[in-house]
Amino acid sequence: MAEDPDVVSRRLARESLNRDDPTGWFENLYAAAAQGSAVVPWDRGTAHQLLIDWVAESHPDGTGKRALIVGAGTGWDAELIADCGYDTTAFDISPTAIATAHRNHPDSKAHYLTADLLAPPAEWHRAFDLVVEIYTVQALPIAVQPAAIKQVTEQVAPGGTLLVIAAARPDDQPDESVTGPPWPLTRAAINSFTTPDLHLIQLEQAPSPADPTILRWRAEYLRD
Repeated sequence: MAEDPDVVSRRLARESLNRDDPTGWFENLYAAAAQGSAVVPWDRGTAHQLLIDWVAESHPDGTGKRALIVGAGTGWDAELIADCGYDTTAFDISPTAIATAHRNHPDSKAHYLTADLLAPPAEWHRAFDLVVEIYTVQALPIAVQPAAIKQVTEQVAPGGTLLVIAAARPDDQPDESVTGPPWPLTRAAINSFTTPDLHLIQLEQAPSPADPTILRWRAEYLRD
C-alpha cells in the first residue's frame, strides 16, 4: 500500500528540518511527486475552493492590475486569478513545482518563476494590487512563520488587497504540541499580518472543503 501523502510530507519536512533547512522539503516533495513516488497533499487539480468562493463573491476586476501568488505550487490558484484579468506573477521555491505548473498550463497568461518567500526580489516590494497566500506560511515551522508573514505583507501595494487562506488552530494550543507540516495558524498569527497601514477587513472561519471537521481561515486585508 502506498504511503499516506501526509505522512510522506511530514517525513520529508523532518529530514529537511534536521538539516536546518526549513524550506528544502518542498522541492523534495514535488520532485518525488513528479517521479510518481509521492503525492502533494494540497495539489487539488483545481483552485482552492475558498479562493473560488472569494472570486465569486468579490468579482475582482484585475484589468490593469498586478497579482502575486505566493507558493504557487502547480498553478491552479494562479490560473484562476489570471482569468480575472490580473497580470499574475506566481512563484514557488520548488523548481519542480514551477516546471509542473508550466506543463499543466502551457498556454497560461500567468508568469511562473522560482523564488524564495523569505528573500523575494526587491522589485516586488509593495508592487502588487492583489497578493494571495494559501497554505505557504502554515507549511513553514512556527519559528519561521513571523518572517514569512512579514514578507507576504511587504509585497502588497498601496490600495492593494491581501487574501490569506490557512488552516486554523486555537490560540491556547501550545506550539510544541503541533506536529507539522502543516503548522496551522492561530488567530494571533492571522492578526500579525496587519500593520499600521494594512488592515484586516474581513475574517471568516469555514470548514475545510475536504474535511468539515477541520477549520480554515479566510482573511482579507486592505492597505491604505
